[in-house]
Amino acid sequence: MADSGIPTEETQMPERSPLGWFLAGASLIGSIPALILMTAHVGFAGFASENGVTMLQATFMVASIWALPANIVLIGAISGGYSVLATAIAVGLSSIRLMPMVAAFIPEVRGPRTKKRVLIPLAHFIAITAWVVGMEKLKHVPRDMRLTFFAGLGITLTSVNTLVVALVYWLSASFPPLVFAALFFLTPMYFLSSLWGSAHDRSVHVAMVSGLLLFPLIHYIAPAYDLLLTGFVGGLVTLAYVRIMRMRSKPS
Repeated sequence: MADSGIPTEETQMPERSPLGWFLAGASLIGSIPALILMTAHVGFAGFASENGVTMLQATFMVASIWALPANIVLIGAISGGYSVLATAIAVGLSSIRLMPMVAAFIPEVRGPRTKKRVLIPLAHFIAITAWVVGMEKLKHVPRDMRLTFFAGLGITLTSVNTLVVALVYWLSASFPPLVFAALFFLTPMYFLSSLWGSAHDRSVHVAMVSGLLLFPLIHYIAPAYDLLLTGFVGGLVTLAYVRIMRMRSKPS
């Protein structure tokens, strides 16, 4: 990961102004997760262009939704001729996964004087990349500067990727479709490996393996509901695993 000037646990934490901590968060735009996210948005720009979504619509989607899977679901619903209500439900369901991430992240970023009116708008920027990078780096940031640091990270990630989509969309005629497809899959591959390695509990591995094994079968049986059903069934499998492990750990 690129050096952002954030101290490690072994180094002494430097004194910084609020602007300094904001810029420290913004500097993580050069980190490996952020760069991979930008390449994925290169693929998204091509996907949007090929499906008849205008450049203004594509950039607005990135900035306002700020969840790449939800944007893909939205474009798929548009191209499939879904109703507005069905599209809203599909996008909403694809974004429910962010709720536990927000719940876990807020206690880490909240300072002693943090106000809800500041937390609510900044919660918009909590997505997988910001969450993974933030959870790794926030422990090195003073508690009262964590929200400022995250604001720099989240706002910069969103703004830069919105600009990336606009630029690539404008240049999309010069990109072969195969390049778009390859770049598009970098983000899920990266986060699959990073989430596997960062898991602190075996149940996370069970959930991931369950999803990977179940999805092809469920997609074949019910392609219109594959993501929803995979998450539901995979969750039941993981829940069963957790309960079995708890029963085994109880003294007889």
